[in-house]
Amino acid sequence: MAYHQHPLDVTTLPTWKALESHRASLQNFSMREAFSMDAQRFDRLSLSSCGLFLDYSKNLITLETRDLLVSLAKECGLEQAIRAQFDGEPINASEARPALHTALRRPIGDKVLVNGVDVMPEVQRVLHQMTELVGRVHDGLWRGYSEKPITDVVNIGIGGSFLGPQLVSEALLPFAQRGVRCHYLANIDGSSFHELAAKLRAETTLFIVSSKSFSTLETLKNAQAARRWYLAQGGSEGELYRHFIAVSSNTQAAVDFGIHVENVFPMWDWVGGRYSLWSAIGLPIAMSIGMSNFKELLSGAYSMDQHFLNAPFESNMPVLLALLGIWYGNFWGAQSQAILPYDHYLRNITKHLQQLDMESNGKRVRQDGQAVACTTGPVIWGGVGCNGQHAYHQLLHQGTQLIPADFIVPVVSYNPVADHHQWLYANCLSQSQALMLGKTREEAERELRTQGLSEAEVQRLAPHKVIPGNRPSNTLVLERISPRRLGALVAMYEHKVFAQSAIWGINAFDQWGVELGKELGKSVYSRLLGSEESPAEDASTQGLIEFFRGRHRG
Repeated sequence: MAYHQHPLDVTTLPTWKALESHRASLQNFSMREAFSMDAQRFDRLSLSSCGLFLDYSKNLITLETRDLLVSLAKECGLEQAIRAQFDGEPINASEARPALHTALRRPIGDKVLVNGVDVMPEVQRVLHQMTELVGRVHDGLWRGYSEKPITDVVNIGIGGSFLGPQLVSEALLPFAQRGVRCHYLANIDGSSFHELAAKLRAETTLFIVSSKSFSTLETLKNAQAARRWYLAQGGSEGELYRHFIAVSSNTQAAVDFGIHVENVFPMWDWVGGRYSLWSAIGLPIAMSIGMSNFKELLSGAYSMDQHFLNAPFESNMPVLLALLGIWYGNFWGAQSQAILPYDHYLRNITKHLQQLDMESNGKRVRQDGQAVACTTGPVIWGGVGCNGQHAYHQLLHQGTQLIPADFIVPVVSYNPVADHHQWLYANCLSQSQALMLGKTREEAERELRTQGLSEAEVQRLAPHKVIPGNRPSNTLVLERISPRRLGALVAMYEHKVFAQSAIWGINAFDQWGVELGKELGKSVYSRLLGSEESPAEDASTQGLIEFFRGRHRG
């Protein structure tokens, strides 16, 4: 059956109109009042699944809001869209491809057909190939040109070949195997390579070049720099294969680089870069935490896949988060979403979710090519708590914009120091509480009076101390960060993004906006070198090119 994304303009649907009316009726809704009037609000608006606990009670919603949002999802055909994704239908319409990252975490024995061919045996073959390689490195059997075992693995990639693996290997550092350290090289800035190379010895370093085409500019330039460095450090061309492996669909280019064909791991066009950490792109993760933990990561993601596929929308974590995002973006005018992990190891989750969400849903036309009639993906930003509390949380509390936030926190720390973790957890909860409660004028005045200030001073200072509150947030709690729970958490956000795209009718799996800058970059580069004499297309770019060339001539 061919996949048909609903060609409808979602804003014309009856439920959308009902939501607009409902939103108007909530103009004076107060979360403070909602909690005081309903002792069961927390129980009704929270759920647990796949090792994650979601509290979404601190939102500008009633049970009627949830029912209406769920109706919208059903009216848009979200159930059929989810089914189509898991069945391998070409839901990436502009490239006529399926989006089958979910197949990478399915158990042995499952069948997934792409153009009539079951892809699961190939998925299992690559997992086996990864297991062999990781085992050889960890057992000291893979040796460098001087016969010493590998101590450092460097992943050379960018975008999805970098952000996801970096997030997971850092988040799971407590599970890292002894003897192998993981590093990441993404930026084409020479300083990045210089700083990393200073920490390494060529004879004990293994480079993983991750590029589907083996021609991504930044990755190829860094791979060439790594190769020159390896040779300058005493390595030989003949032993190069001991220090470089590749994850690519361009096997020939990797072999021409000097990589043995059995050390080229495949990439498939039915897995997008930002969804690829579950594939051989996850090799650096497996190198860090070992293959059994990597399989636990896949297992956690699979459990979230099953939850997304089977749970009713009213109690479906990714769907509820998607609907809340639509509620704020399309009905409350929110333009961004803060991701606030209260865990040092999760400090890079915001970067991964930025790419996942903004590259997927930063789209202005629907699957049928017509312009969307509503705003789509939000700006994703944030960072690790408690640091943000002393920086940008001020804008969340007293700024003029409505910015929904996701707080993510584990109950147990791997590295308890005195009472630090209790304070960390307390800070996470108190921030979401403060966003919701705020501080009224009366409370501010009372507080100032108890400090013994004159009435004139009380009236002068009170307006500055008022915090409006009623600011929405979700809290995601994990018992502790483990491979299984982290797999579920990342998969949950993947599904949230897809659910939103299906409701808006856009394609979450292409990224044509990324391509234009790449194309223009080549013509700017040739003008910088002087190999292209004609001026740039605009005076600003031409002026900046001449500024660069003038300084380099000088």
